[in-house]
Amino acid sequence: MDRSIVARGLFGAVFCVLGFAHAAEPLTLERALALADEANPRLRAAIAQTEGARAGILTARAYPNPDIEALGGRQTSRSNFMSPEGTVVALGLNQPIDLPTVRDPRIRAAEAGLQGSEFALAESRLAVRAIVKQAFYDVLRRRAEFELAVENQKLLDEIRRRIEVRVGVGEAPKLELTRAEAEAAVAANAAAAARLRVLQAVAALRAAIGAPLPPDADVVGDIAAAPPLPDVAALREEMLANYPALAQTRAEARRAEARLQTERALRIPQPSLRAGFEQQPDTNKVVVGIGVPIPIWDQRQGPIGEAVAAFQEANANVERRRLELTAALDDAYGRFQVAAQTIAAYEGGVLKQAEEALRVAQTAYRFGERGFIEVLDAQRVLRAARLEFLAARFDQQTALITIEQLRAGEYRVQQR
Repeated sequence: MDRSIVARGLFGAVFCVLGFAHAAEPLTLERALALADEANPRLRAAIAQTEGARAGILTARAYPNPDIEALGGRQTSRSNFMSPEGTVVALGLNQPIDLPTVRDPRIRAAEAGLQGSEFALAESRLAVRAIVKQAFYDVLRRRAEFELAVENQKLLDEIRRRIEVRVGVGEAPKLELTRAEAEAAVAANAAAAARLRVLQAVAALRAAIGAPLPPDADVVGDIAAAPPLPDVAALREEMLANYPALAQTRAEARRAEARLQTERALRIPQPSLRAGFEQQPDTNKVVVGIGVPIPIWDQRQGPIGEAVAAFQEANANVERRRLELTAALDDAYGRFQVAAQTIAAYEGGVLKQAEEALRVAQTAYRFGERGFIEVLDAQRVLRAARLEFLAARFDQQTALITIEQLRAGEYRVQQR
């Protein structure tokens, strides 16, 4: 079978799987992000956590319920004196008093928990968008690699056919045809491997979005050149002021501080208001009083120590998170600059030189001035240059996605 037919079949199969049909609805980056915002499980889980934290404020603001006790019995006399016999009824009420010293920090802890959940939701949105963007651009990259592999296979098939003709008329040795067939077979395997990577990238994009995509989804986009960035110092300041994950750790620190205040306030005995009524056959009794536990055995040293440790850990997490984010920004900024320099070098002449070298080698081969090896070497250099250029464009976009995520963008949450 003609390998050019195989190449066209592979190319058509991938485009069929990807749904590159005119009737398909285009899956642009904007639509992919919108689908992820609506259906991604990670976002739904973060939204549920936020609703749970909002309900936690209602729990913190609720007053303790009273306890009601009802007793009944019969009184009989066992003495020599005549004591009335009859029914005895007793009622009791116990209402714990929620002191402001305990109630206020408990509510502040719940409010800080809600703020942390809101920051976590915003950070989850940023993370999901970054994952979707990276998966989307990976599809474009793998598709471009597949197209380069098919183009390389077509060129080698053409060279193989020419060598076959030359061998047939006795102008070239049989060994040269054998080498050409081997190179064509390698190119066909490379195209098949590139096709598989495209399918894997599409599956990863579907998983990143978290929503079922139609089988005829038409992935449309381009790994465009990235815009220039501000100075890294300005980016760092913007990130530290706006990134939700850092604000979340600060909210957790405030929450831990409020819990520590609550535990310390609970060292003071919490009183309870008590009232009772007792009806005997000959008398009625009404009592009112206050009950206060005596902190003899348990002085809450353990819970206070745990709260102190949690507060210290929360403050340490704020600094740890700040250092991690700063390192991530510096790394992404460095990768962006390196990729930009690589792209400029290839656009400035490397690609054109490789293309010209291949054109000269092909022309010389047609006229018999050069051999098959020279054309093959030139083709390999050009393919490697194109792949490296494509990788540099993808690396630049990946770094830009990370920087945009750290800058927070439209998903910033107002800090309180």
